Amino acid sequence: MKGRAAISVLLATLVGASASHAETLNLLIWEAYIDQGLVDRWTQKTGISIHQINFDSDDARDEILADPTNHIDLVMVDEYGASLFGNRGILEPLSDSNLPALADYAPEWRERCAGYGLPYLSGTVGILYRSDVLKQPPNSWQDMMRPAPALKKRIAMFDDYSELFVPPLMLLGASINANDTESLKAAFELLKAQAPFVLTYDYVVTAIQDPAIRQDIHMALGYSGDQHVLNEKVGKPGLWRYAVPTEGTLSWLDCISVTAASLHKQQALEFLRYIGSPESAAANALSLNMPTPSSAAQKLLPEAVRSDPEIYPPEEVLARSQYQQELSLHSVQARRRIISTLANFQ
Repeated sequence: MKGRAAISVLLATLVGASASHAETLNLLIWEAYIDQGLVDRWTQKTGISIHQINFDSDDARDEILADPTNHIDLVMVDEYGASLFGNRGILEPLSDSNLPALADYAPEWRERCAGYGLPYLSGTVGILYRSDVLKQPPNSWQDMMRPAPALKKRIAMFDDYSELFVPPLMLLGASINANDTESLKAAFELLKAQAPFVLTYDYVVTAIQDPAIRQDIHMALGYSGDQHVLNEKVGKPGLWRYAVPTEGTLSWLDCISVTAASLHKQQALEFLRYIGSPESAAANALSLNMPTPSSAAQKLLPEAVRSDPEIYPPEEVLARSQYQQELSLHSVQARRRIISTLANFQ
């Protein structure tokens, strides 16, 4: 209810904003997910400012996108979202003709954005952990799903119907895109048993900003690159680390898209051309400590970055990873029902 109230306030703010000001583009994006220096240079160059509206779950983003009066010009979506919202006519089709920067991205990356997005950043889902508390890095989803007693009320999970199910389904040896009732029931049993160890189901980047609980979080479900955001938030470089469990994980790709209803479509496309250039994509990847899908941008990165396993996962990790695929309506509904009950077991 709290999240939905926040979304309602955000929508009211956006609806109340003037749609006639081409000097501002509204970008719906994860928090701390674009280099502010890059954005500032764009504004200095063009006179067009970028108003960032942050979401902390796919559900929150999807609810905003579904409102026809949202005034969103640009949005960050995963590969499934690019296909889903693109096919619904919510996103503008992108090709070499209106976005020449796509030429720097390999066909397999472009295909994953379904013709409705610029490949932005890629990575994995894994375990974030406090290196001063957990001296031995976690190497299995078992460390999170069947945690040590000392981790009771010390874990931050993530109430997203896709990501939350990655640990239990990988531990069960099932597909992370499972739609069948048997797999989801088994995943529920693992999540239910884990619940007493969970401090919060808020995304850890959001939770770490709450002074009442930030010191109590010792382990979290999150994305590669989140460790750098967490260290910046707490002001302690190297405190938070990231590990990909041996069982495998979700290998994700985020795409940045232009909304079909944008009143400033040309300016939005120009912004994509700007951030999709090799220089901008490389600068953004360096700032966020995350991998860029741009082949041209990768050549501009230092060797130390390209060989960092926390940024560019080894081939053996990627070989065990799965991609996100469309879930059935039944599966999404079942997953949401499971999430809504987990608080009862904490």
